[in-house]
Amino acid sequence: MNMLLHELKAYRKSTIIWSFSLVMIIVLFMSFYPSFARDAEDFKKIMEGYPEAIRNAVGFNLGNFFTILGFYCFPLSFITLCGAIQAMNIGTSIVSKEVREKTADYLLTKPVTRTTILTAKLLAASISIVITNVVYIAAASIMVFQVKTGDFSFELFLMLSLTMFFIQLIFLAFGIVISVIVPKIKSVLTVSLAIVFAFYFVGMLSDTTGEDLKRYFSPFKYFDTAYIIKHSGYEASFLIAGAGIIILAIAASYVVYSKKDIHSV
Repeated sequence: MNMLLHELKAYRKSTIIWSFSLVMIIVLFMSFYPSFARDAEDFKKIMEGYPEAIRNAVGFNLGNFFTILGFYCFPLSFITLCGAIQAMNIGTSIVSKEVREKTADYLLTKPVTRTTILTAKLLAASISIVITNVVYIAAASIMVFQVKTGDFSFELFLMLSLTMFFIQLIFLAFGIVISVIVPKIKSVLTVSLAIVFAFYFVGMLSDTTGEDLKRYFSPFKYFDTAYIIKHSGYEASFLIAGAGIIILAIAASYVVYSKKDIHSV
């Protein structure tokens, strides 16, 4: 419990900053919605001038873009990107920070197993992400109700919002694997940004080609917002793929960390 609280305290500042940043982004974007709704036809004519592949890549769906939920999907794509960076950053630093700050050997002299250590760190990281999502969804809900111009399904809104949480779990798992495999990471943020943006651009490429198979190579495309709005649900195959990645990555992390040589200072 002491280890969990210590980790939570370590993540406190970054959790507050990320939560505040995501709230500011959604407030800024959703404040534009009333203007878009009033001039929907003019904006639609402008967007029709762009190739469909480009519209798909940046998250524009002309079929529902001018509804409150359709418009919400546009900033959600950027918010999800930010959330992925947060999760990847936390995951990558879980173990690597002990090596970087030269406290790994001290930590491992405590009368606890490596499994206990990694579990405490994983729980703290997960709690940090949950807090971020609760704060974000609460703020987004308030904002959506403030700017809506008609009725909408709040259940669908929650389903759309939770896609960020699911994607964050995937990137958290990626980060943990990297953290336990790579001997020493000098800059966690650099690694996190490189990996997250690589997956993001792979996802954009899959949109421009229209090939569903390529979507499996980018977690950002596991949750198609247009599909969620149309079918009121997630795509089962991508849910299974995401869950498989998380389970395999975390299991591999425990195996590697339990056998990893930790160099003393």
